[in-house]
Amino acid sequence: MADWYQIAGNVLRAELARQGITYRQLANAMAQIGVAETERSIASKLSRGSFSFAFYLQCMRALGRTDFRVDITDVP
Repeated sequence: MADWYQIAGNVLRAELARQGITYRQLANAMAQIGVAETERSIASKLSRGSFSFAFYLQCMRALGRTDFRVDITDVP
């Protein structure tokens, strides 16, 4: 059975890695769009994988993404 929380965290961590963005940089970018998150709170959320879709959308916006695709074809 898939661990959906683990997958969620991996998806967001992969985007950060693709862009070479640290948690601190993400926190700063989120502040620029009016979202108050700390480096520690972001690390916690990604570690647990338990964050809202709204948080995911905020991250994508802060990262400058206007669209995204998540392929879950191979998830059991």
